[in-house]
Parts: sequence; C-alpha cells; structure tokens
Amino acid sequence: MRSIVKKFFNDEDGAVTVDWVVLTATLALFPAAIFIYLSGGVSDLTTNVVSAITAEE
Repeated sequence: MRSIVKKFFNDEDGAVTVDWVVLTATLALFPAAIFIYLSGGVSDLTTNVVSAITAEE
C-alpha cells in the first residue's frame, strides 16, 4: 500500500496536463478580455465621431 501511495505522489503525468490546460485557458481568455476592455472605448469614439460629423452639417 505504501508503494502505491509513493508512486502516486511521484507520478508527474497529470502535472503536464494541468500546465497545458492553464496555458490554453490563458491564451483563450486573454484576447476576449482585451476585446471587452477596448469595446467600450471604441463605442465612445464612434459616438464622438458621429456627433462631430453631424455638427458640421
């Protein structure tokens, strides 16, 4: 029984999987977070440009 527990704690196969899951999640969520952050600024900029164009007419 002791050897089974020792083997379980020394096995590193699952650690590599966890690393890849964390890396993949980071790469998937980072662009989404940037998009959400920038979308509000782009919306405000579009509103300002439309207001400036209509004010010139």
